[in-house]
Amino acid sequence: MRSLVAGRLDEVVDDLAQLVRTETPSTDPSLLARGAAELVSWVRERWRGESVTTLGEGPGAVIQVDAPGSLPGVVVLLGHLDTVFEAGTLARRPFSVVDGIARGPGVFDMKAGLVQGVHAVAALDELGVPRPTVRLLVSADEEVGSLGSRAALVAASSGASAVLVLEPGGVAGTVKTARKGVGLWTVTATGVAAHAGLDPEAGASAVHELAALTTHLVGLADPAAGTTVNVGVLTGGTRPNVVAEHARLDLDVRARTTGEAERVGEALAAWRPADGRVHVDVSGGWNRPPWSEPAPELVERARSVVASLVVPFDPREVGGGSDGNILAAAGLPVLDGLGASGGGAHAEHEHVVVDDIPVRTALLAGLVAGSPSAP
Repeated sequence: MRSLVAGRLDEVVDDLAQLVRTETPSTDPSLLARGAAELVSWVRERWRGESVTTLGEGPGAVIQVDAPGSLPGVVVLLGHLDTVFEAGTLARRPFSVVDGIARGPGVFDMKAGLVQGVHAVAALDELGVPRPTVRLLVSADEEVGSLGSRAALVAASSGASAVLVLEPGGVAGTVKTARKGVGLWTVTATGVAAHAGLDPEAGASAVHELAALTTHLVGLADPAAGTTVNVGVLTGGTRPNVVAEHARLDLDVRARTTGEAERVGEALAAWRPADGRVHVDVSGGWNRPPWSEPAPELVERARSVVASLVVPFDPREVGGGSDGNILAAAGLPVLDGLGASGGGAHAEHEHVVVDDIPVRTALLAGLVAGSPSAP
């Protein structure tokens, strides 16, 4: 398997270039639609004659491609098409391969994962290796929270014997066995404006209250329990000599367990401003639930496949969330981080190690062929 993919690595890289050169920012519906059409056309070339279904409409739509197999059960390959990079990024940072490193917007997160997943199944079929039915599910709103796609993803994955998430890994033998839950909140405060020198008592500062809330929130962090709190945005006011009427706070919380998620959420909900004249509005919540229990059969299968590829096995629990959290919370066996080897997700230095693509593709193929059957 590894040698088969290595022998056609130029073709695989060409496919990666095709996907990367089709920009798909989460915030641009027209480019997402174009990217989805490009993806479907490409998958049909690699998985000839397979059925394609679109679940839902608009940015929350999910592409479903089924490749029937001879073994019982359904294995889901889970990915997303959207990237965090705005339209025009490609002009500044075009797809390139230099010294074995592929670069371009979305190359690592996660278009290389989609390419590896599709080629893994194609290679299994070319070699005549029996496998279950494979269901490729690709969403277009993962980077903005999967609010529109999550119900379709859960429904389309129901009863699957395994969910293999094509999010990026790290090095050749990386898999991700658990992910923290992700909570995102926006807090806005409205106070009373006044002159800070002539009449400060008449004012009620929205900035002061959200500064106090920031201190309160940071105190909720518990690194030993795996709970982190980050106030990423704190803004408000107009001038130094004006008591601030408006302020805004954007919060990111990561929690390893449901208990910790509930503790932080309840503490935020219970907080009240010291000055009753300041009105506070809180929106948001837990974007992705904690996924803390690995799927032992999938982890052991991955360990076995990685050993056969003669690379070190590297299971990780990570702080970043994915759609794998959603499906794990729905009771499905999930293994994540099966996409590309490389680094720099969401950054200018995003990259993929081209020489690791055959290893990562072979890992996926081994998991698909050897995944446990549906009960």
